[in-house]
Amino acid sequence: SGNKIPKGSIPISQAYAGHQFGHFTMLGDGRAVLIGELTTKQNNLVDIQLKGSGRTPYSRQGDGRATLASMLREYIISEAMYYLNIPTTRSLAVINSGEKVFRESELNGGILTRIASSHIRVGTFEYIARTCSKSDLIKFTKYVIKRHFTSLLGSKQLPVELLKEVMLRQIDLIVNWLRVGFIHGVMNTDNMSIPGETIDYGPCAFMNKYNPDTVFSSIDRNGRYSFLNQPNIGYWNLSVFAGTLLSIISDDRKKSLEVAKEVLSSYSEEFSYKWHLMMAKKLGINQFVESDKKMILQLLDLMEKYRIDYTNFFVRLRWNKFSSEKFYNTNEFQDWYKLWKQRVQIEYNSSQVFKIMESQNPIVIPRNHLVENALLELDQGDNNSFNKLLKLVSDPFNYELNRNNMQTVPDNFDETYKTFCGT
Repeated sequence: SGNKIPKGSIPISQAYAGHQFGHFTMLGDGRAVLIGELTTKQNNLVDIQLKGSGRTPYSRQGDGRATLASMLREYIISEAMYYLNIPTTRSLAVINSGEKVFRESELNGGILTRIASSHIRVGTFEYIARTCSKSDLIKFTKYVIKRHFTSLLGSKQLPVELLKEVMLRQIDLIVNWLRVGFIHGVMNTDNMSIPGETIDYGPCAFMNKYNPDTVFSSIDRNGRYSFLNQPNIGYWNLSVFAGTLLSIISDDRKKSLEVAKEVLSSYSEEFSYKWHLMMAKKLGINQFVESDKKMILQLLDLMEKYRIDYTNFFVRLRWNKFSSEKFYNTNEFQDWYKLWKQRVQIEYNSSQVFKIMESQNPIVIPRNHLVENALLELDQGDNNSFNKLLKLVSDPFNYELNRNNMQTVPDNFDETYKTFCGT
């Protein structure tokens, strides 16, 4: 954008706290530093951050480094999310540091340059609420609103309005994750972005066969952050966020609790409506009605029962071209299929239905086996697979180019697949 970092500026490491798997801890960022803020040509303020560049004041016993593979994972997945029309931080660049990083084995080191509308998270509010003064929290809250929620300026209840707006953005974000089968993998409060962007692509993955309990993260042993538990964790994180604002909502703590509970009480209904609307659109239905709920839930029950690929199903439904899987010949599916055809024909012609479906259902996603293969080869100096995958996920809704490219997963791959934080 032509901006220059002022001479003498010093990169800073972020201090924040967070709840990790439900337990509070003081963190700070052990391997990331903020280089500065820049204004883009579109007049948007963004943070530039280095990740994996070395020790910070919060590294504790860690080395502050990152593996090249984990940084490349963030690069490829964050770009895929951007083109899937999901709010996300983005990766400007990844470099091979030329150093070795020691984890379970000796690995190549890498440094990521990340761009975000900001790196302010629930954990940032937790840190300030616990370690700073009430006046500091008020100043910071006003700064966040001025930076990210200018429409709220002038409100008499800024903390309450901020809570409402953050809640709505988190609902929209998680609904989008569920739309494409994305599993974040580590939804700790320090990974919940206040502006509502997907941030930190450590043990993330995409669900292939539909199973609401799908977990790939090696550290999520109890399924806390499973695919369909993400909405519940979103509510949990928002409750923590609300707790950080209690002292500035009102001097009367009891009143503050009542106000916060009232705001959060709308989460379930709001999420349910937006999720059902999203699922209806995946089926080509633009005007969701209450009776559509039964049809949606019936479909998901069948997909879970027969272990149907979540992405490919909606593509096949769009093309009316079903595979040889026995599921598509069952009476259960055929009965559901008749109901669906009757429903979409009530309100739309076929071209409108297909247009809606194509806007919601990617024909390609960064399949886990493709990502792992690309990372392995690139780590060994061959970037062909990585570049091909990047090109593929950069055009996920192009049904013309990718008509015959419905990706298949190697047998039993997901059953043994695990993802890792890389720290």
